[in-house]
Amino acid sequence: MVWAQAGRTSKLLLRRPFRRYVPPPRPFSTVADEVAAHSKAPLPPKSRLTWQRVLTGTVLGSLIATGAYVGTSDEATISAWSFEVSKYLNPLFRLLDPEDAHKIAIKAAGQGLVPRETRPDPPILRVEVWGRTFSNPIGLAAGFDKNAEAVDGLLGIGFGFVEVGSVTPLPQEGNPKPRVFRLLDQGAIINRYGFNSEGIVAVAKRLGAQHGKRRLAESVPASSWIQGDQNKAAPRTSSGLLGVNLGKNKNTEDAASDYVQGVHTLSQYADYLVINVSSPNTPGLRKLQGRKQLKDLVKKVIAARDEMQWGENGPPPLLVKIAPDLSKQDIADIAAVALTLRVDGLIVSNTTISRPDSIIGAPHAEEIGGLSGKPLFKLSTEVLRDIYQLTRGKIPLIGCGGISSGEDAYMKIRSGATLVQLYTGFAYEGPAIIPRIKEELAACLERDGFKSIKDAVGVDCR
Repeated sequence: MVWAQAGRTSKLLLRRPFRRYVPPPRPFSTVADEVAAHSKAPLPPKSRLTWQRVLTGTVLGSLIATGAYVGTSDEATISAWSFEVSKYLNPLFRLLDPEDAHKIAIKAAGQGLVPRETRPDPPILRVEVWGRTFSNPIGLAAGFDKNAEAVDGLLGIGFGFVEVGSVTPLPQEGNPKPRVFRLLDQGAIINRYGFNSEGIVAVAKRLGAQHGKRRLAESVPASSWIQGDQNKAAPRTSSGLLGVNLGKNKNTEDAASDYVQGVHTLSQYADYLVINVSSPNTPGLRKLQGRKQLKDLVKKVIAARDEMQWGENGPPPLLVKIAPDLSKQDIADIAAVALTLRVDGLIVSNTTISRPDSIIGAPHAEEIGGLSGKPLFKLSTEVLRDIYQLTRGKIPLIGCGGISSGEDAYMKIRSGATLVQLYTGFAYEGPAIIPRIKEELAACLERDGFKSIKDAVGVDCR
């Protein structure tokens, strides 16, 4: 009886025409969807979905292959192989909107889905400055990991140091989108982010958690983890130093109060601090580079740092990040203030508002914002050389702007930099650029007979 009834029901169902369920339209689910829908040249949904599937599939396939490879190779071989794989993955990010690609890169580094360097750095690259030891002089500039979401993953790639920020006291969205533009043929980027930040509280929570993890790893011998609970993994942290870059909120009139607040809240987690007075994307910020304004600001920030209680290692060194778009008098004033107030270091330089001849006529070249990448190299290196000569080599400098090879880093060092930083080169080439630059830089030093980074600093300015 039951089977007969079931048979009649199935025949009725077969006679009815099949109607496919069509779900109602959904609102935009991602920033990329909304940007593409409202842009002048929208990307077709099917094409966008296809590229997302290709990227996801490629990443997952690589991870599976890496897992299979791990069982048959030593750590150094695995590390080298993972960097090679990243060379083929990174170009896929160029298919995405620049800001979306940036966000995905941060998420990947935060989740540890990036190569991890296990090979030791060449001894010739070791640098000691401010009483701190850098295993290599290659750092990641501020602006990449603005909110300290991926510090451990980025340090694990092999940077000698990573600088987070700029961090503002209060959360702020930054400038309207789109605000990042690639100049692919020129190896450059124009951005007008405008200090988009989750704010001091969010960053302090992340840095505090990481700081605690690092201290735990340093205080507990590895053997105790091996002999203890086998189901409990030992805390894994990366070597390398952390810089914290401080900014001001767009609507703050008393700029010094914002920087002082940053010092009070974040300096305990920093190996060094940076006062950023050189971004072109916050109205009025660059005026703080004037002699009187800079002197007043630095005095207040140093006082705020020194009034805090510090251990035997003392407070973190304080650096100032300056712009490349300065007159000779501006550069002389900054050098004088740095020497008078005994600033611990200068970062030369931030992005430029100028547009070199090499990018004129290129797509997006006329967009408003700061230009970074290869076209900035010459200008930033000239300012670096001037600062080194005016400070007579008494203040450690970090060279930043347009570095994409070991030879570039070497030229910055010969022009007065003790350390160097990447941003655009890393954004374009991904993790594989780090071991390549270190290898090339070591070769440059050995070629010219230098035994250390210190021996090469400023040789072209003497």
